[in-house]
Amino acid sequence: MNKNILLCGVGGQGIVLASKLTASCAMEKGLQVMSAETIGMAQKGGSVFSFLRIGDCIYSPMFGQKQADIIIAFEPAEAVRMLPYLRDGGTVIVNTRPIMPVTAALKASDYNGTEMLDYLRKTTENLITVDGDSVCRELGSPKVLNMVMLGEAIRSGVLPFTTDDAAEAMKKSVKPQFVELNEKALRHNM
Repeated sequence: MNKNILLCGVGGQGIVLASKLTASCAMEKGLQVMSAETIGMAQKGGSVFSFLRIGDCIYSPMFGQKQADIIIAFEPAEAVRMLPYLRDGGTVIVNTRPIMPVTAALKASDYNGTEMLDYLRKTTENLITVDGDSVCRELGSPKVLNMVMLGEAIRSGVLPFTTDDAAEAMKKSVKPQFVELNEKALRHNM
């Protein structure tokens, strides 16, 4: 049972931690994991994405177009940009809050994500939209978006582990004073 997972968004949204927790959960289940991340512009709000392959016989961290079982997108335009990687029948989980790219801001663009979300609704068979910002506001921290998105991905049934598995991995990765808040975000809407 191999799974190809693509996480994407912009710098500062917690994509790298979500990727590492996903890998950790799979390794705890005895599965092989390979990952590759692109984080060069992360500090400047640039594009960040992580390829994860989980399974029994994995030989490369990267996979080609039309091979992702799931795309976990923290930003709508990044979801659209990575859509060519989604396999037929694959799942896209997308945070509905857009983050205007620096280039669009410099051009005084009116990007608000609506066109991207409409495009995803028209072209994606299995689409789950998440109002991650509302959950973060409810919990009192914008820094738990990654846990909100990871929790939703687990509940979609595509990932080969449970919320309890992710909570245990998270407890090993975040500072003790942030464990409770992150666990609330992970389990939100359960």
